Amino acid sequence: MDSKAVVDLVYWRDIKKSGAVFGASLFLLLSLSVFSIVSVLAYIALALLSVSISFRIYRGVLQAIQKSDEGHPFRSILESNLAVPEDLVQKYCNVALNHVNCTVKELRRLFLVEDLVDSLKFAVLMWVFTYIGALFNGLTLLILALISLFSIPVIYERHQTQVDHYLALINKNVKSTSDLILSKVPGLKRKAE
Repeated sequence: MDSKAVVDLVYWRDIKKSGAVFGASLFLLLSLSVFSIVSVLAYIALALLSVSISFRIYRGVLQAIQKSDEGHPFRSILESNLAVPEDLVQKYCNVALNHVNCTVKELRRLFLVEDLVDSLKFAVLMWVFTYIGALFNGLTLLILALISLFSIPVIYERHQTQVDHYLALINKNVKSTSDLILSKVPGLKRKAE
């Protein structure tokens, strides 16, 4: 899936496709919040199996009544090659490996305090995450992230000027507060920007 397809999906360019992806994803996450992942996967497999068995029986009865010889309704799918190409797997493994290496390098830099300000920012972020973790579990955060992913871009697109104005004000206040705090800490020099 290319980035244009993802953007079209998130911005609801095709309402049916976006609605189907959003609805199915939200249903899956809500199901996972009620049942275990094993149960959810088993229920999905049973639902798909019920549909395919029902369709197979329906087509068999229809062929018997019409006395036709169409054969198995899923013959084309059964005969097609569904193997994942090795080069595709290699490509995505290399991309994932690059991301893992960048993450490890950044974490090493933060935990070994290469830059004191960045390590302190990371510490504050982790401290905030402890409170978020106490309020929400991971699945709730995934549900909120999914809803945000499908709603925030559309809201921003419709109200871009107002949002940009308020974000600029917030950014200006945060920068001035950050500069003030950094100027008050003795012996701490800011990185050259």
